[in-house]
Parts: sequence; structure tokens; C-alpha cells
Amino acid sequence: MNERSRDPDGTDRNARADGSGPDAAAPENTVVRRATRSDLLDVYRIEKSSFSQPWPYSAFETFLDEPGFLVAVRGAAVVGYVVSDVMPNHGRGIGHVKDIAVRPDARGAGLGRYLLERALVALAIDGATLVKLEVRIGNEPAISLYRDVGFEPARRVPGYYADGEDAFLMVLDLDAWQA
Repeated sequence: MNERSRDPDGTDRNARADGSGPDAAAPENTVVRRATRSDLLDVYRIEKSSFSQPWPYSAFETFLDEPGFLVAVRGAAVVGYVVSDVMPNHGRGIGHVKDIAVRPDARGAGLGRYLLERALVALAIDGATLVKLEVRIGNEPAISLYRDVGFEPARRVPGYYADGEDAFLMVLDLDAWQA
């Protein structure tokens, strides 16, 4: 990871002109931190309200020790989360954004972008140089967000989802993103 100045609380020091990037500031009154067991019920509720085929509660339990399982908190309420991890692949760390969601009443304020960017920083620290994710072909808002952050479609995956919908596999070069 390159040497850039960061405040521990996420204060913007080197964010891009549009406010995005590795050093972007958190949305107002929001703290992003690693998920804990006490967050899981709120995470699961957000998952169920966000997806037609939600992950089971137990899936989130398996990722509790991952540095890339982050929650966004306002006051005492979890308002969003991201689940990501790093796997070695031929000597190179490949990050995988597995799941991301924001509570419906908290959407539209840049929280999804901020969570994604914080996950990318965590993945870089954990050794990833490339990050991948899958997204439903029909999920235009998510595809737009991922493109804005710097992800590019690599290929279409036919029938990826249980209901038969195709996915885009999208990738991001972390070194280029951090530059």
C-alpha cells in the first residue's frame, strides 16, 4: 500500500476531488468498524430487507474474524455492512467483496460507496492486489456504484444466482485505485 496520510477516524486528508478514494471521509454521523457478534442480528435484518435471496444468519458468523467484515454505525444502530476477504492465488492476494448492503432508510447518502472503499482499504492491508465481486446483471444502481469506484466488468457469468439470473464478474486493480 502506498504511503498516504490518514487520520484514524477516517478524516479526509487525501481524498479525490469528488470526495471518494482511499482517504475519503465518512458520511456524517457514521462510524465504520469491524463487525462483532453483537452486530449480526442487525446485519441479518438488513440482508433480509435488501435481497430476494438473503444469506442465512450462519453465513455472517463464518466471516466474523475477517478484517473485511465491516459495519457502518449511526448512533447505536447498524445501518450498513460489507463482507469481504482475501484468498491467495498464485502468489497474489485476490480480494473478494462477497456482500454489501445499506438499510433502506439510509440509502442515497454515499454510505454504500464509503463501506466499499473502506473494505478496499482493508483488503489492501490484508495483501490483496486485485479485487473481484459478482453483481446481478439487472442491478443497475450497484453496477453504477462499482463502475464509479473503478471496477470493470470482466465477464458475464450465466445462471450465477439461484433464480437463474446472470451476474457480471467485476474486477478492480487495487494499486491503480490507491494511486
